[in-house]
Order: sequence, then structure tokens, then C-alpha cells
Amino acid sequence: MGVLLRDFSVQGCAGASGELPTLRRERKREVRAAVYLLVVLTIGAYLPTPLYAGYQQAFGFSDLTMTLIFATFALVTAPSLLLFGPAADALGRRVVLRASVIAAALASGCFALAEGPEWLFIGRAIQGVALGAATAAATALIAERDPDGNRSRASVVASMAFVGGTAAGPLVAGMLAEYAPLPLLLPYLAHLVLLSIGWHRVSALTASGARASRWRPTRPHVPKGMRLRLGTAAGVGFLAWTVAGLFLAVIPAVLGRAARIDNLALTGGIVAAVLVCSVLVLPFVPRCGPETAQFVGLGALLGSLLALALTGGSSLPMTMAAAVAAGVGHGLAYGGAVATIDATAPNGQRGSVNGAVYLAFYLGTGVPTVAVGLLTLEQPLTTAISWISATAAALVPLIGAALAHANRTPKQAACSGDAAEPVSGGDSPAAGDQRRSRREPFWLL
Repeated sequence: MGVLLRDFSVQGCAGASGELPTLRRERKREVRAAVYLLVVLTIGAYLPTPLYAGYQQAFGFSDLTMTLIFATFALVTAPSLLLFGPAADALGRRVVLRASVIAAALASGCFALAEGPEWLFIGRAIQGVALGAATAAATALIAERDPDGNRSRASVVASMAFVGGTAAGPLVAGMLAEYAPLPLLLPYLAHLVLLSIGWHRVSALTASGARASRWRPTRPHVPKGMRLRLGTAAGVGFLAWTVAGLFLAVIPAVLGRAARIDNLALTGGIVAAVLVCSVLVLPFVPRCGPETAQFVGLGALLGSLLALALTGGSSLPMTMAAAVAAGVGHGLAYGGAVATIDATAPNGQRGSVNGAVYLAFYLGTGVPTVAVGLLTLEQPLTTAISWISATAAALVPLIGAALAHANRTPKQAACSGDAAEPVSGGDSPAAGDQRRSRREPFWLL
């Protein structure tokens, strides 16, 4: 991540002729601050992952309650993106990011002081608000600080920050809970320290003036001529986060029961492996192109889902293999879907398009895990995981067929009077950048 940020900042700034060294350093600092905050906020959102079994034992709640606690984050983050996404433009980036840090600190406080499941529900909801408010402001800051306006590179940086933090959360929590005292307290105290550093870095950002436009929630909308292409990308992302959500929500619990793994560091490491593999393959998305990345990612996701369908997560070797396949599939499928959205969405409607598609991503994280919880009212947890995994696996060929059909459909270059950037063909600089991004790794862009 450090090499990526150095190349992102130095190469981009060096390419902008006439910029003062001070301005270059300023851009680098602000990009790093935005990335740091995304990483820290996502770490906090997924710290509870290996600890749910401990909470379940301490507070005596059911598997359904456990999945609802996990899903609360996703189901709150989705509308928060729509509600607070435009706030960065209306109020300024620094104001929104500061508010996100405060909200994340309150959420960690809820988990640190939890005396029952209601505290966990409140904490997860506040985590959703914090990350939902920060995502638009931080990703916009990353994109704006690229002097070349290279959306492909900015998109990969933001995606790696988000997925990297998601990986670090379970790993850090598992290590601290297993090898340090106060397993249900110390991870959140450590997170509060990270947030204090984030507050300092955000406070040092250059204050951006609010725009004259009023703060209005984003209304999800996909232009008619682009619904097939963007809808397919949303479906691919939904499946990618469905698999990741199963590992983040219920696999740690079933490893403890069926596979009898009581080492929280190992449990957290297996879950983190999914996101680590995802981060490692994300840089290849610009090189191979978003369509190819999505096809290969769907294949890997199918393999992971079939392994979970066969074992329900009860076999440690199969679950570890499924985790690796899920990570590779998640990185390629999710990264390819995001790249498709960035290349296709019209400039004048980017916020409403992103709101609609990212809503599907977050629903993919939350809805299937709740379905697992509902099934546990009548079936064992392993059986519930097998059934939901088999259902998701059956959707993979359907999404793949839709993706193939969307790629054969001519791409729309404009919608509702707002021209989208060219996505193929032509001799425009944007088209040249996209062709170049398919041939070269993102760190060479």
C-alpha cells in the first residue's frame, strides 16, 4: 500500500508541469490522509468479526441475532451513502470526514462498553453511518488529487484502501483477542488510538469551501440506455460481497463449532485471507480489463461457493481453499464492476448511478447473511450456509450470461444530455488512457 501511494502521488504530480514542490507534497499528504481514514474506518467496521462467538457466549443470543448484528452495518451504510454522499459537496470534505471520525469513535465505544446485544446493534448502526458518510468524501478527495484525472488509478487506490481495511479488521482483532488481555475491550481501545491519529490528519487537510448547492440526498438512478451494463456490474458486485459477507459474518462461528477451531487469531486470519487475496489481485484489474476481470472473478467465486455448499464451512482445509478462491474472485469481480461503473456512468449523473450500484453491493453483504440466520431457526448453521451458498452458486452462470450479453451490446456514450467519458474506441485522450490502462499495471499509469 505504501509503494502504491508513493507512486500514485509522485508520478501523478511529476506529470503536472509547472506545479510547485509544495503543492506536490500537499497533494501526496491529502491522498494519504484520505486513504488512511478509509483503512481505519473499515478496520473498525470489521473488528467484531472474529469476536461474534465470544459475544454470543457472553450475552446468550441466537445465530439469527448474530447475523442481524452483522447485517445492520451493511443495511445502514447503504442509505447513509445516499444521504451523506452529497454532504461532502455541500459542507466540505473536511467537515464530513471529521464527523465520520467522531461517529466511528462512538461506535467503538459502544462495543468496548457493551452489556448486551442492543449495544452491538447500536454500534454497528453507527459504524454504518460513519463509513457511509466518509466513503464519498474520501474517494472524491483521492480522485481530485490525481493531477492527470486518472479515474482508473484513483478507483484502484480507493478500492484497495477499503478492502485492505476490511482484511486488517478481523486479523488485528483475532490477534489481540487471542494473545492479549481483555479480548472484548482491547481491540476497540486500539481502534480509538488509530482514530485519534486520523482526526489529526483530517484536521490538517486544506479546508474546502462548500458549494452553493443545497445538501440533498442522492436519488439512486441508472440511465435507461445503460441499465443492462450497469445492472450487470451491480449483480457481479452483489455476488462478490455475498461470498465475502458469508466469511465475515458466519464462517468464524462455524469454524469454532464444527471444525473446533478455538484460536481466534487463526479464525481472524482465515477471514482476513479472503480480503488479502482480494487486495493482491485488484492491481490486475486495469491490466486485464474490467470485463475479463469480472468473468475470471465469477469463476473463482463459483469455486468458493461450491466448496462452502459441500461442507457448510465445517472442513478447515476446504474452508481455507474456499477463502483463497473467494478472495481472488472478490478482487477481480468487485474491482472489475467498479471499473465498469467508473468508465460508463455519465459525469452529470455519477452520484445517482454510484448510489444505485453501491446499494446493490451493500445488500449483497447483508441480505444473504440474514437469510442464513433465518434458516438457522429450523436448520443447523452448517446446513444454512450450504443452502445459501448453493443458491448463490446457481446465480453465477446467470450473471455470467448477462455479463456476456452486456459486453456484446453497444455502449452508450451519452445520456440525458450529460456525456459520459468514452469507454471504447476513438482517438480521444480518455480512450487512449483506457487502452493504456488495460495494457499496463496500474502502478505504471
